[in-house]
Amino acid sequence: MIDDIDRRILRHLQSAPEMPMAELAEVTRLAQATCYKRVDKLREEGVLKATRSVINWRVLGFTVEVSLRVTLDKTQARAFDEVMAAAREIPEVIEIQTFLGRVDLRLQVLARDMAHYQEVYRAQILALPHITDIEALMQVATIKDAQTVPI
Repeated sequence: MIDDIDRRILRHLQSAPEMPMAELAEVTRLAQATCYKRVDKLREEGVLKATRSVINWRVLGFTVEVSLRVTLDKTQARAFDEVMAAAREIPEVIEIQTFLGRVDLRLQVLARDMAHYQEVYRAQILALPHITDIEALMQVATIKDAQTVPI
């Protein structure tokens, strides 16, 4: 389990994941070697999965973001596996989530504009196997995008 020192490290890494180890050690009031070992242990235990950059897709020209709620034909034994494998091959699908309930999958799709989205939707999304229903939710604004947890 993680202790208060680990929580302190995680709080700082959540707010500044690019923080150099020397600075992390200083703000957490640990020796550099101890801090390094703690961070290494958090990675080994799977608490820290990755350090990554967050890209502003709009700056790169991707102005349309659509969340697709997908219902599958669950009478097909391999429906989930086959549709997820095919969806992974679509570059514009940036996230795939599975659910219990009426909606089986959520696909997050990025496109340059509406014409590009329609092209992806018609040529690739509608070609996915085992789909019985799709509901599209066009994102208008992001109000909160918390990538942190209260530690």
